This record gives sequence, structure tokens and C-alpha cells, in this order.
Amino acid sequence: MAQDHLAAPTPLGEHRRLAAFAGEWTGEEMVYPSRWTAGGPAVSHVTARIDLNGFYLIQDTRQTRDGHETFATHGVFTYDREDRLYKLFWHDSLGYYPPSPASGGWSGTTLILVRGSLRGNARHVYEIIDDNSYSMKIQFSPDAEGWADVLTGVYRRIH
Repeated sequence: MAQDHLAAPTPLGEHRRLAAFAGEWTGEEMVYPSRWTAGGPAVSHVTARIDLNGFYLIQDTRQTRDGHETFATHGVFTYDREDRLYKLFWHDSLGYYPPSPASGGWSGTTLILVRGSLRGNARHVYEIIDDNSYSMKIQFSPDAEGWADVLTGVYRRIH
């Protein structure tokens, strides 16, 4: 008698929804003055792919200002079937390691993810404009009440 094998989990519609951000993008950004950097315009190159059997969106960003790389990020997005929330594991060239992933969900065409740390709270807001563009903003709040923009951008798909 053949042995029954458990079927491996397959991605849900919630996982597949992250594919909207997959691809290669160029972004025009505004960096707001902070304790880490002076404000000003920037350009970012974003590469993102669906990987690991469709469960994750893996996104890498390289930002340049005045011809020099000034900021880089590595984000891993997924959907958690347990708590039914989206997760963002975020790493960047400032070297801080988040104690836990950002967590949140969709409101219409906008994905909102919030993470807290001893330094305060960060909110990532990704809004789908159309099939070939999206906007993103990263905001900071000491108390998760009043939010100040740290970085905003509009990203267009590179064909």
C-alpha cells in the first residue's frame, strides 16, 4: 500500500496579492530631514520578486543622492495565516535590527504595516496606483499617534 504524503501548504490569495509589487522599479523620493540625514530628493532602484514557493515577496532597494548610494533596504513581506496579518521583515543600511516584523493589512489598494522598537514606531504605507506604479511612505512616531514622514516616493515599473 502506498504511503500517503501530506500535501505541502500552498500560497493563499493573500500571499498572491503581494505580487503587485514584484518587478523592477525606479522611484523618485523625498527624504525628510531627521537625526540620520539631511532632507532632499533621491532616486531609488527597486527589485522585488515572489520567491520560496510563492509565500514571500523579497524586495531590495538602493537609494542614491547626488550620485552616491545613501541608503539600502532588504524587505521580506509575507502573510501570516495564524494571525491573518501581513508581515514585513525589514533590514536597512542604518544597521538597526527590528525586534519583530511590521504587521498590518490592506485597506482598499493600500497596504499599511507598523512596527515598534525602543526608538519608536515606524509605519510603511504602500499604495497601488495602477499596474505600473505605486507610492510608498515611511513614517515615524514616538507614540504611534502622530506620524511624521521620513521618506515618500512614487515608483514606476521598468519594462
